[in-house]
Amino acid sequence: MLKKLFKSFRFPLRRAAHPRTTPEVLSSRQHSLTRSRISRNAVNVVERLQQAGYQAYVVGGCVRDLLLNLPPKDFDVATSATPEQVRAEFRNARVIGRRFKLAHVHFGREIIEVATFRANHPQADDDEEENNSHSARHESGRILRDNVYGTLEDDAQRRDFTINALYYDPRTERILDYAQGVHDIKNRLVRLIGDPEQRYMEDPVRMLRAVRFAAKLDFAIERHSAAPIRRLAPLLRDIPAARLFEEVLKLFLAGRAERTFDLLIEFDLFAPLFPASAAALKEQPEYADKLIRQALINTDERIRQGKPVTPAFLFATLLWPALPARVLDMQERGMPPIPAMQEAAHQLISEQCQRIAIPKRFTLPIREIWDMQERLPRRHGKRADVLLENPRFRAGYDFLLLRESAGEQTDGLGDWWTDYQEVSDSERRNMIRALSSKDERSGAPRKRRRSGGRKRRPEPGGNPTGE
Repeated sequence: MLKKLFKSFRFPLRRAAHPRTTPEVLSSRQHSLTRSRISRNAVNVVERLQQAGYQAYVVGGCVRDLLLNLPPKDFDVATSATPEQVRAEFRNARVIGRRFKLAHVHFGREIIEVATFRANHPQADDDEEENNSHSARHESGRILRDNVYGTLEDDAQRRDFTINALYYDPRTERILDYAQGVHDIKNRLVRLIGDPEQRYMEDPVRMLRAVRFAAKLDFAIERHSAAPIRRLAPLLRDIPAARLFEEVLKLFLAGRAERTFDLLIEFDLFAPLFPASAAALKEQPEYADKLIRQALINTDERIRQGKPVTPAFLFATLLWPALPARVLDMQERGMPPIPAMQEAAHQLISEQCQRIAIPKRFTLPIREIWDMQERLPRRHGKRADVLLENPRFRAGYDFLLLRESAGEQTDGLGDWWTDYQEVSDSERRNMIRALSSKDERSGAPRKRRRSGGRKRRPEPGGNPTGE
């Protein structure tokens, strides 16, 4: 099918991606992309900027995806106009960002992102860089700010991957290809522009982006681009935790989460993101791998079906393999099961947030899902009905089934809760009585009710509202 997309264009074989100062120009007869497939609003932005005397092109991932017959997530524009000049042309534009300043042009719910052509950062000495307010580098070579404007040719050279350095002019319907990105699309390769080691050191997140594109597009990472990744993977520890949260969501919520996980493990990128979980994968590889993999398969399936996916459940799964051992350790030191779960969860999430800044709106549900795993076995009396009414019951129940699917033995707890949700009230009472009879036959001790009306004080670290 890809051969039809590139009708009469022929590409030489090559080894490295050296950006050109003069692009290969593909006419409308040499590619399958047509103006009608581009967002009307993106075309409007490009044409208005061109009429105002600026260079402007639809650029990047949307061009790549359309050449692959994939629906673009959004449409981006690159231009010679500065963000302030873009805002002057469009009353519906907003300038955003500090590390990478750009303009958002709003058309109802659609936002066209407009970025000014960027240039490579000069290799200045320390004094020069301290005095340069537009760009800054970390001593490792990592770019901290990226607002050095340049020409179209400069912009093509500083883009990360060849498949993203494609510029489409809807007026002429031509594609400008500065790094033979169309060649790599045809050969299904993710290839860095320039020296891979230097580009990864400039921004280590590019290693995650290489994995994301390879998984999303079912491409291979070109061997020279792949070679330094394992050695440079620890550089991810220097990336701000808030930025890594956004990158991890992109990795696992693109519909190819299982393939992404495989590539992260293959290139030693999982451990810098999830250190405790990576350790658990080594200690109990079969269970941890099966649990995470099944959750990612389920996530991919929900995305294919257009169903919502909550990051809280995803992170609860990715972190869970590291949790049980901590809970057991605290129980062995005398802490009751539920407080032990709560304390271990608090410690694990706090450690994880040092690497990936998971917002509180997700960490709270994560802890509630885990807490439910200790509560679901406690079904006597009215507890089962109280749990059934808990807003986190469904997530906790789904998580229980996930644990069982990974091989965890729960003495039929998942089946019991499945039945309990489906039967009548009278049958539920029978199920509770059957549990009590089972406990009596097995000789399991039952808690004695305290005499008197004095309220029992909650355990330290426990839930003050009770079970």
